[in-house]
Order: sequence, then C-alpha cells, then structure tokens
Amino acid sequence: MAEEISRRAAHVGRVQPVLLQVDLAGEATKFGCREADVVALAETLAALPCIAWQGLMTIPPFGDDPEQSRPYFQRLARLRDELGDRGLPAHHLRHLSMGMSNDFEVAIEEGATLVRIGTAIFGPRTQPPRD
Repeated sequence: MAEEISRRAAHVGRVQPVLLQVDLAGEATKFGCREADVVALAETLAALPCIAWQGLMTIPPFGDDPEQSRPYFQRLARLRDELGDRGLPAHHLRHLSMGMSNDFEVAIEEGATLVRIGTAIFGPRTQPPRD
C-alpha cells in the first residue's frame, strides 16, 4: 500500500506524510501491521521517495478505564525508541499518534504527540437517518 501511495504522490508531484499504524492488540476490528513487522516496514517507508513517514500510531482496545490503554501506549513508545536505536532518523520518529477521547490523557503521559479527540470536542457520532 505504501508503494502505491508513493507512486500516486509522485504522479501529482507531492510528498505524502504518513504514519505507520501498528496493531498491538490483534483485534479483528483494527488495522495495522503486526509488531513483528514494524522494523521491516519502517525501513521500507523510509526508503520510499514520495512518502514522508513521520511516526507510529495505534488504537488500543476500547475500555471504560483509561489505564487499560497504558500498556499499549508504552509498547508503541518502546517500538519508536527501538527504531531510533536501529539508526532510523529522528524525523521518521517524530510522532506517536495514540489516544482518543476516552484515554488521551494517559496517551499524553506516555508520549503521544497526536491524539484523536473528536468525540470530546463534537460529541458522539449520530447515525444518519435510514430510508
């Protein structure tokens, strides 16, 4: 998918910023690469000419207690650190996108630079009317 994004970005003369989503929980409802594949995919992303790979993201299992998300956030931060230890340049490791409206404070404590808090700002999503 990253190679296709790079090709299409080149076609329109731009460089596309991206994050590498890591599925740390193995949930069927979530997407992202397996933790075991992060190093190989990170190296691939770093080499693509029209991809500006800027960091990692994850979405932990939803829970009522934000502390349930902390181990996932800690794992993502460790992965970022491991990539830096392997010599990947810091500009590829700038962001950790983790945390949503229910757990963003814990995510920030664990190093998040991007959080997704749409529900906290706009309220819950409403379902469109059915015909």
